[in-house]
Amino acid sequence: MITDLTQGHPKKILWRFLLPMLFSVAFQQFYNLADSIIAGKFAGENALAAVGASYPITIIFMAFAVGSNLGASVVVSRLFGAKDMGSMKSAVTTSFLACAGMSLLLTAFGYVFCRGMMILIGTPGNILDDGVLYLKIYVFGLTFLFLYNVCTGIFTALGDSKTPLYFLIGSSVGNIALDFLFVARFHMGVAGVAWATFIAQGISAVLAVTVLARRLRAIKTAEKGPLFHPVLFSQIAAIAVPSIMQQSVLSLGNLVVQSFVNQYGSATIAGYSAAIKLNTFAINAFMALGGCLSSYTAQNLGAGKKDRIPLGFRTGVRLSLMAAVPFFVLYFVFSRQMMGLFLNAESQQAIEAGRMFFVDRGTVLLYDRH
Repeated sequence: MITDLTQGHPKKILWRFLLPMLFSVAFQQFYNLADSIIAGKFAGENALAAVGASYPITIIFMAFAVGSNLGASVVVSRLFGAKDMGSMKSAVTTSFLACAGMSLLLTAFGYVFCRGMMILIGTPGNILDDGVLYLKIYVFGLTFLFLYNVCTGIFTALGDSKTPLYFLIGSSVGNIALDFLFVARFHMGVAGVAWATFIAQGISAVLAVTVLARRLRAIKTAEKGPLFHPVLFSQIAAIAVPSIMQQSVLSLGNLVVQSFVNQYGSATIAGYSAAIKLNTFAINAFMALGGCLSSYTAQNLGAGKKDRIPLGFRTGVRLSLMAAVPFFVLYFVFSRQMMGLFLNAESQQAIEAGRMFFVDRGTVLLYDRH
């Protein structure tokens, strides 16, 4: 399952490596979309609005997890490419220890300040309590979120993009089944949506850690390195922190936008929330492509094969253009049908708000292209 990205034609090897990552993104987003679809269809417009109003706050936490993923992936890729297996194992354990500490701190912060953050962005009173409830359950699962993201980054660093896909398929199917059970059958509302994600993500994280530990034990080294390596930690942080800061700035911008959207009431929030979930699908597909190229570049840098990097970059540009076309067609041409996935026909104001989000973005894209 471990792939050496320093061998073979870059175009072929990147394409084979990227496909499972894109499928992983698809399944991850499917169960994120399922949360909103089931909330909107079975718990109502206000439930969808409550989940959506808390979403920009959850993205800030996600920024820390994704940054940790990137930091671990790049450093482990470089050491794996250089065949320094002892240091590579130390980088893995260092990543886990650092992320465990960070997740616990963020869990405590999120639980204490979740209501204050929801009030700060002007969440309407009729959805405030449900939004806070969803956020409290969500932050209890942050440790699972961090563990899974770091595992995914390390699997990718080792050239294995298939194992994360298998975990995501299982997690997605389980999450959707639990959503139906908790929301449609037990009528638990937004709490059911949150607990479904918590349980599915927790099982996936534990299994990922177990498989990764077994995979690493199979790699023999001359001597055992330290569990926490300060130098490697600084290298991981040097990559993770700028990524976290970049994504956090974008997330703070989304919070400001959400605060303006909240002024228009729960119907507009529901439509905007559904549109944002679909928009995030596209963004994460391009982030997967970036992660693929990061692992490819880091492995080849570690192996001293810098001449392979420009061809890999050109291949990545072509792949990104191929991925952009279907998203544009679905979101710009079929925007009303896409919104109908989340909302019942009587929620016309919410559907129109989400449709206008996509139409405006599509118009900007067309203007920029010309």
